[in-house]
Amino acid sequence: MSEAEAKPARPVLSRERMYQIILSPVVTEKATLINERNQVTFKVALDATKPEIKAAVETLFGTKVLAVNTLVMKGKSKRFRGRPGQRSDWKKAMVRLAEGQSIDLTTGLA
Repeated sequence: MSEAEAKPARPVLSRERMYQIILSPVVTEKATLINERNQVTFKVALDATKPEIKAAVETLFGTKVLAVNTLVMKGKSKRFRGRPGQRSDWKKAMVRLAEGQSIDLTTGLA
């Protein structure tokens, strides 16, 4: 393989950046259902890329990640104390883990 065809290197992330990327797990009915199919859902930073999310999950949780799917959840228009307002946009990442791998969301990260 030539240099142009070479696989891109895994992004080098500091531990601090990893914690900035992975904000929290998403615990909903739908997220719990896909958890049975080796997928875990996280709320991530808006500027996080798929390779960064993969590297952060693999390092922080010690698992093998097969795929990362992301989507930006648009903020709803709501009323706050009678005034119209807008909730913030946020990014959701569905991470597919290798067979036999799992992440226990009930315990915190050290």
